[in-house]
Amino acid sequence: QVLLVESGGGLVQAGGSLRLSCAASGRTLSNYVMAWFHRAPGKEREFVAAINWSDGSTYYAESMKGRFTISRDNAENTVYLQMNSLKPEDTAVYYCAARPGRFAISYYKAGGYIYWGQGTQVTVSS
Repeated sequence: QVLLVESGGGLVQAGGSLRLSCAASGRTLSNYVMAWFHRAPGKEREFVAAINWSDGSTYYAESMKGRFTISRDNAENTVYLQMNSLKPEDTAVYYCAARPGRFAISYYKAGGYIYWGQGTQVTVSS
């Protein structure tokens, strides 16, 4: 069992930045994929970014490339999502997810993940 706890959401103006954190516990994550998804009002959960814990290789949704950065801290067992140049359309609940293995094409979908956090709200005002 992996427990994931997100934090760092809030209200920010367009063009601003936020850093989300996902603290993980319960398992050694060295062979896990960690990911961020978001769900905007009235929409399905969508992929944002992922990282292979073992080597730090990263994957991004096209619309987030260049604005968002996913990273991990081995000592803190925490995954981060640095979000810059935020837009009102980034408003959503952001979820942390995890599963064993390395990133694969099917892991762009929420169904590819086993463990989920409770989510943290990000609101970007125009």
